[in-house]
Amino acid sequence: MRAVLVSMFAASALLLAANAQADADLAKNSGCLNCHNVDTKLVGPALKEIAAKYAGQDDASAYLAGKIKNGSNGVWGPVPMPPNPMVSDDNAKVLADFILSLN
Repeated sequence: MRAVLVSMFAASALLLAANAQADADLAKNSGCLNCHNVDTKLVGPALKEIAAKYAGQDDASAYLAGKIKNGSNGVWGPVPMPPNPMVSDDNAKVLADFILSLN
């Protein structure tokens, strides 16, 4: 029984790691990492800073997905974030959830 539980845990960890990598790849392929790093400020804030700012907010995922799609101005300083209309609504949600998972 213990071996089964250990195997199930290992399989779950691999699936989570694969999803996290897929989300990181989506962030890279969507152009997010041109202006954002995970740990440090680049042009825009670090993704971990964004995650910390919105941690625990019920509407954070939808809010961030909207910012990803429509852009933003003045939230993190004078440099605006341009809109990303080529990112689908579904991918914007995946990206928002990925960012929030970094907290």
